[in-house]
Amino acid sequence: MFRDFYIGFIKVHILHHAVEGPIYGLAMMEELGRHGYEISAGTLYPILHAMEEAGWLDRQERQVDGRVRKYYTATSEGQQALADVKARIRELAEEVLEGHGPGQLPASEDDEVS
Repeated sequence: MFRDFYIGFIKVHILHHAVEGPIYGLAMMEELGRHGYEISAGTLYPILHAMEEAGWLDRQERQVDGRVRKYYTATSEGQQALADVKARIRELAEEVLEGHGPGQLPASEDDEVS
């Protein structure tokens, strides 16, 4: 039911950590799990690939314990996307959680005022 919301939250979380430094799938699954997101590799990796295709993440492959591990870092576009999203999150949180903001949507011309 809330899957679409959670996918958006997960993308923001990924960008946040990828801006801080290189991330890889298993570590992100564990980090997301700490925040209550139960996510499988079959869900996470397509998200990472889509974010890479969108130009938000850059992928590098490294040998770790004889295996290839894919590390992702935020590109300049990803850094800018995160900055833009953070501003919108702040505004939304103020309105939804703290009750600040316009309060009500403006009335439409079709609304009758008595």
